[in-house]
Amino acid sequence: MLRLDELRTIFSDSHRRYVPHRPWPLPRMPWIMAQSWRDVLFAHWPVPLEEVRRVVPPPLPVDTYEGQAWLGIASFEVRGLRARGTPAVPGLSSFPELNVRTYTTVNGKPGVYFFSLDAANALAVLGARLGFILPYFQAEMSIRRRGDDVIFHSSRLSRTPAPAELSARYRPVGEVFNAVPDTLEYFLTERYCLYAVDNRARVYRTEINHQPWPLQRAEAELTTNTMTQQLGIVLPGVAPTLHYARRQDVAVWLLRPVHDSRRAA
Repeated sequence: MLRLDELRTIFSDSHRRYVPHRPWPLPRMPWIMAQSWRDVLFAHWPVPLEEVRRVVPPPLPVDTYEGQAWLGIASFEVRGLRARGTPAVPGLSSFPELNVRTYTTVNGKPGVYFFSLDAANALAVLGARLGFILPYFQAEMSIRRRGDDVIFHSSRLSRTPAPAELSARYRPVGEVFNAVPDTLEYFLTERYCLYAVDNRARVYRTEINHQPWPLQRAEAELTTNTMTQQLGIVLPGVAPTLHYARRQDVAVWLLRPVHDSRRAA
């Protein structure tokens, strides 16, 4: 559970709108939701820009690193999910989650665009779909620990538009580090907002805040991975770039429309 004292530590300087590690100031309004992400695996593959461009809504540009687009799959456990001013509810506030993502920058703010998000919590799925316009799906999921190994499985309950299943075993290796600006690790992880597009092609942004990611290199065996079938994207036959984070505590702000957003070329 995410404790109040932990939140105070994480956001001890949030009364100042300027937080040193963030690329832009915190929103003026208070955050509305908090949660902790545990045993996070980031698996990223380089994918041709034209393949990603085909499945990202036209209003959003696709970010590239050294000319290459990237597709990521992130698995983790949510803990301590709660609205501001309320305690986490046992049995509802902790569950596995999985997302498929790429990256975009709108009006100078780099963020994440989600192709899909799977969660083992029907209320969280419904709330995120209604409140954040995010493509959440309910899935049968499990996450177990054996020593340093994390064993993760997800199978989407809905088979539309395509099966979506991931089975992975992963572990951290090496020392904890923070990504340095202009590196690939920074490009893939240090993003402080989420983007969504509604059925009228209007762009929305959800601001988030957390400490710099405490990353480690990772090893992983992905025995089943059909998470990109829904996109018609075949992942390249190369080993993914892998990172692990033991814990990240996050605050989330209200979804807001983005005005005068640039359209992709």
